[in-house]
Amino acid sequence: MRILIWHVHGSWTTAFVQGPHTYLVPVTPDRGPDGLGRARTWDWPDSVVEVPPERLRDEDIDLVILQRPHELGLVDRWLGRRPPLVYLEHNAPDGDVPRTRHPAADLPGVTLVHVTHFNRLMWDAGPAPTAVVEHGIVDPGHRYSGELDRAAVVVNEPVRRGRTTGTDLLPAFARAAPLDVFGMRTEGLAEHIGVDPGRCRTRDVPQRDLHTELARRRVYVHPVRWTSLGLSLLEAMHLGMPVVALATTEVTEAVPPGAGVVSNRIDVLTDAVRGFLADPPHARAVGDEARAAALARYGLPRFLDDWKRLLKEVTR
Repeated sequence: MRILIWHVHGSWTTAFVQGPHTYLVPVTPDRGPDGLGRARTWDWPDSVVEVPPERLRDEDIDLVILQRPHELGLVDRWLGRRPPLVYLEHNAPDGDVPRTRHPAADLPGVTLVHVTHFNRLMWDAGPAPTAVVEHGIVDPGHRYSGELDRAAVVVNEPVRRGRTTGTDLLPAFARAAPLDVFGMRTEGLAEHIGVDPGRCRTRDVPQRDLHTELARRRVYVHPVRWTSLGLSLLEAMHLGMPVVALATTEVTEAVPPGAGVVSNRIDVLTDAVRGFLADPPHARAVGDEARAAALARYGLPRFLDDWKRLLKEVTR
């Protein structure tokens, strides 16, 4: 198929474009939010083709994947027609969750696809047909060494996002282990949470280096209260890292017993972090279980097969 999709979520798209299709990605001169074009920091195949908006009317397009409410307007304006439409929802709803109606709920002819069963449960989809295609990860390989007795956290904008990303929980984890927090706009985090900078270091490393850096840390900590399902958690598991995570959203499904410690009790989680730091062989054994679980449920072949079936159904 020839699929029109905007570059919105780099990590997810990296997995999606490993499929057998041609992926048309809008590109604008300023490479703004509606025209980012090809990824600069992820490895995308040649089947991802940049197309300026003014050329889209002349392109053969079998299907459009929407990811933001305003993109349907772009389809009407740039294509002048509506091919079969899928609305891919990456996020859990915000606000008054029990009364959150999805923007695609009342769009005729649109199939709404969620990345987790939790998200499907929480969004009000109205009469829209819905499906779930769980995440898939391009396997980075078993890289875990755990040589640094520190805990790794991956979060973007932790100061701004606050309780959503569990920023307020980081002091407790920093008492259990020195933290290395990776992500965009993490500057000033230690001062913001009142922790010695040596116990809470921050780094924004290129995507190509992130997996190597994570795998050197003894344990991965996922303190996020409310999100969909952090791909960084699944990537850490693929790397062979033991994980410690809040039992929120889809985490209890993603991390089975033996692959890490999942709880909503902060004392349980911080004790687990201390335990992994003190016992490297145990950390490695749990990390091996985490990798096996992640490959079984979030491996790339299953992900691509699920999308292949769904796209055939939508375009039939």
